Amino acid sequence: MSEHILGISAYYHDSAACLLRDGEIVAAAQEERFTRKKHDARFPKNAVRYCLREGGVALQDLRYVAFYDKPLVKYERLLETYLGFSPKGLRSFVAAMPIWLKEKLFLKTLLGKEIADCADGEGNGARALPPILFGEHHESHAASAFYVSPFRRAAVLCLDGVGEWATTSAWLGEEHRLTPLWEIHFPHSIGLLYSAFTYFTGFKVNSGEYKVMGLAPYGRPTYVKQIYDHLMDLKPDGTFRLNMDYFAYCTGLRMTNGRFDDLFGGPPRQPESPLTQREMDLARSVQEVTEEVMLRLSRTLHAETGAENLCLAGGVALNCVGNGRLLREGPYTKIWIQPAAGDAGGAIGAALSAWHALDGQPRRLNGGLDAMRGAYLGPAYGNEEIESTLKGLGAPYVRLDEDALFERVADELAAGKVVGWLQGRMEFGPRALGGRSILGDARNTKMQSVMNLKIKYRESFRPFAPSVLRERVADFFEMDADSPYMLLVAPVKEGRRIPMTGEHDSLWGIDLLNVPRSDIPAITHVDYSARVQTVHADTNPRYHRLLRAFEEKTGYGVLVNTSFNVRGEPIVCTPLDAWRCFMRTEMDVLVLENCVLVKEGQPALKESGDWRKEFALD
Repeated sequence: MSEHILGISAYYHDSAACLLRDGEIVAAAQEERFTRKKHDARFPKNAVRYCLREGGVALQDLRYVAFYDKPLVKYERLLETYLGFSPKGLRSFVAAMPIWLKEKLFLKTLLGKEIADCADGEGNGARALPPILFGEHHESHAASAFYVSPFRRAAVLCLDGVGEWATTSAWLGEEHRLTPLWEIHFPHSIGLLYSAFTYFTGFKVNSGEYKVMGLAPYGRPTYVKQIYDHLMDLKPDGTFRLNMDYFAYCTGLRMTNGRFDDLFGGPPRQPESPLTQREMDLARSVQEVTEEVMLRLSRTLHAETGAENLCLAGGVALNCVGNGRLLREGPYTKIWIQPAAGDAGGAIGAALSAWHALDGQPRRLNGGLDAMRGAYLGPAYGNEEIESTLKGLGAPYVRLDEDALFERVADELAAGKVVGWLQGRMEFGPRALGGRSILGDARNTKMQSVMNLKIKYRESFRPFAPSVLRERVADFFEMDADSPYMLLVAPVKEGRRIPMTGEHDSLWGIDLLNVPRSDIPAITHVDYSARVQTVHADTNPRYHRLLRAFEEKTGYGVLVNTSFNVRGEPIVCTPLDAWRCFMRTEMDVLVLENCVLVKEGQPALKESGDWRKEFALD
């Protein structure tokens, strides 16, 4: 009889659930996709119900429920921090303690109640709860990376803001064993350093860090010396200590303080105010420091373990620019990064730790392929269900057979149209990978600005990523490696670049945005880089087929791929979510499995109020 384990991450940000069957991932999803509240931190009842339904199991069928961290140890860290900085931390202590005393110290009881409610909601009628296990935060991160990787042996590096105490941890993975090697403890955190600059440049902590990464190429590294001289003591082996005289996250409700303001020439940028050269230079500087820390730590770990392969997890592992440097300049033969590297992925890691570390079950490797199934682990919707939804909405559409579908969509893309694309199972993690994507022609010089301003409703500087046929990646980019999860940045090939001429010498910052950099300008960033997704026929055959159809028409097996949402909205889950997003934006075409909708033929969307207020700006 099969054994099932439910993994859960919740109560901080990006809550999620995952179901294992005999050690294999059956389903995984983030709660935000169902509630439509971005980074939803509440107990993931909708995600749990989906996982149980997808696996065809009831609550009483579960061997364990595994939670991704240890709240009592986290409480210990919180309490010790307040005491250590007393009386400075009194205000935030008073704000935080009632929540901890009411909910998080009694989390096991709360979890039991929430899980039972999920079962009742599905009519399972189960009353006897399975055992609830609590893993360590960084152990969950490490397990989420190594156990699903294609490697028998690998070094594992986890970097994030903070778990219980650890902010950075190193591990050695061998077969079904994970051995902890060393840790860096709170408050010294490369993730929190990056978040401090995220806050200071006017973006939202825990969601705006990728904006800082995207802004960095517009700036100069003018503040690197100040960071090393005043904020961070970085050792040759990559270990570091932060100077807490400049930070407020231990004692207050802000990330930085007045000394930080003085060091960098004034107070933080107000959110939504115009960006200046200072913000661009700050972004570039903290990005360079972060990359240096990643490189030094990875080299130290390689020297200690002799491992040829590296696995990465934790929120900092979503820094795809740093990941690209590790691949190009680091000592490892191969690198594998958990696509849900943040806290959502902890649900997978907690479940896998229970299966492999607690129960001692062996791993089943799959001939060099990872066990994430392309990250397509969420709900899927059939054509009949989609047609029923569209008829109920009164939305005109045509349903095409397979050959006609790919021919039609490739034609629309080649004509410069922007296409919403919902196919198969929803992705797990922060990236759209061809299951819930908005697509465009990478050759189009206006595509970036059109997508940013008229469809995504977001900042104009933000770059877009390419999806490229795996067999064509080396034709376009200076890399020849798998990057199925859009977590590696690579340079555009030299021969495809458009050199900057003397007339551009006076341009800097955002002024560079509208200067074409290559023959695929929509995905070429100002530094000639691109965040690459390689598309594989074995994990997403339909998306792969669309890219081939586009290549047959244009000679280019590459498309712009951005997540199917607007700014502040979670990626769409259902056909109804997709239709609403389509109707609220200037997308031209919507493709829901084999059903095609054209904007020109749709009736006007009737909504009361301003729909943008549904979503908090991130």
